[in-house]
Amino acid sequence: MSNSPELTPRAVIFGCAGLSLADAEREFFRRTNPAGFILFQRNCASPDQIRALTAELRACVGRLAPILIDQEGGRVQRLKPPTWRAAPAAEIFAVLAARDIAAARRAVWVNARLIAADLSALGIDVDCAPVLDVPIPGAHDVIGDRAFGTNIEVIAELGRAMCEGLMAGGVLPVIKHIPGHGRALADSHFSCPVVTASSESLAAQDLPPFQALADMPFAMTAHVIYTAWDDRVATLSVKTIDTIIRDAIGFDGVLMSDDLSMKALGGSFTERTRDALAAGCDLVLHCNGVMEEMVEIAAAAAPLSVVAARRWNSALSCRQTPQADDLSALREELSRLIGVTERRVP
Repeated sequence: MSNSPELTPRAVIFGCAGLSLADAEREFFRRTNPAGFILFQRNCASPDQIRALTAELRACVGRLAPILIDQEGGRVQRLKPPTWRAAPAAEIFAVLAARDIAAARRAVWVNARLIAADLSALGIDVDCAPVLDVPIPGAHDVIGDRAFGTNIEVIAELGRAMCEGLMAGGVLPVIKHIPGHGRALADSHFSCPVVTASSESLAAQDLPPFQALADMPFAMTAHVIYTAWDDRVATLSVKTIDTIIRDAIGFDGVLMSDDLSMKALGGSFTERTRDALAAGCDLVLHCNGVMEEMVEIAAAAAPLSVVAARRWNSALSCRQTPQADDLSALREELSRLIGVTERRVP
């Protein structure tokens, strides 16, 4: 990849407003050249429509730009029944792991492989999963059953199984929410969580799952203040990103912010963008498709830096051709492993 401003993608991932692109969106994406795109339920009506949208988005930038989605399973999945499979929540696999860790590991891999099959058939090649957060009693339920339980070793093991299952199906994972959202007493979509745990407690409980998966290609930050490290949210904290995420955790993949439109962040979108990139995020994420906000963010986001471009190229090189698996057999196997008969429209 050339590092000229004309060719290097801009350090941002954008959403779009609807089921297809408006002329203004198409022109904006062509002009600003975002690194990639993210889809939400508002963008997803049918397989043919999504395939057309992913092709249209890539045509705007003239390359195989990554297209992201949140398809964790449980309550966080943008592709829903009856058209798509209802994937189980992560907590279901934690319950299985308490009885049989090998069966749970296999079940997570199979489930992720099936998620990847749904996504790759639509032109979606990055899944914002798995959640590696370690919930504590009394924490806000924004994480809750999205986590693989509370045992840090199990979370790490099942998190890796999910990453490997996604990648076997041609989809890249995004570990989140680094360096850990499990202690938050508030939902960062609506307010700014402040975690007051000691550095020692955070190192012992919250960091290990991320350390175990530090070799993954992408990670998403937590919009959380950790007073032991800094008085700014992790997304905007040079100290947290350098000292904790890059050094203590050892993550050298592409670090993206969580959604800049979340209420945990203050200031203008210009300030949020500049501060996140200056703190050490490789790129920023903006999800809601609001044009006025995207214009402001694009103006503040330069093309990927030389270091970010290296990480970006390395992450994209992890793309795999999907394995030739018998998906019907995998669905039956998953049902046996977790004791649930799945319903799926042919």
